[in-house]
Amino acid sequence: MSVIPAGTTLDYAVTYLEMTEQANLTSTELPKGTRLEQAHSPPNWVFLSLYDAVGRDYEWVDWHSADPADLTAYLTDPRVETWVAYAKGWPQGFFQLDFREGGTCDLAYFGLVPEAIGGGLGRALLLTAIQKAWNGNGVTRVTVNTCSLDHPRAVGLYKTAGFRAFRREEKSRVLVRPRDPSNFP
Repeated sequence: MSVIPAGTTLDYAVTYLEMTEQANLTSTELPKGTRLEQAHSPPNWVFLSLYDAVGRDYEWVDWHSADPADLTAYLTDPRVETWVAYAKGWPQGFFQLDFREGGTCDLAYFGLVPEAIGGGLGRALLLTAIQKAWNGNGVTRVTVNTCSLDHPRAVGLYKTAGFRAFRREEKSRVLVRPRDPSNFP
């Protein structure tokens, strides 16, 4: 498959998923040698580094065009938690929990860096994120969304973890950088 050049308009679908009952999660133990740390009020550059490392191939670009003050306000809001998984001395992936809507925790971001995909971390990290979401004060619903530009196994992974799709939306966007479909297993 050939590289799709920047400037190309792509159609894609966003799938919105939810969990309204706490799932009976299997072990959420992370792989041996992996540790999870919360990044408290991370500076914009730290978040954007993780955001790019995980989402570069999946068109995660929206925060780059946002007002830096808006990003700072979001990252320093005590109701937004950023968690980073480390192994071998470097970040393997991260997730972000957004508790700003009463009763709901949105799994705002979740993903692995390309070098960590396929090593057994993804499902364990997702189950850990879900467990932490349900541990939030007064949470009765956990949500997540993904799109057809994300990893091709994302929707399936969310469904096997207990989420169910409740809405789908068709959108389009202009690529800001080339997209190489061969990057997706």
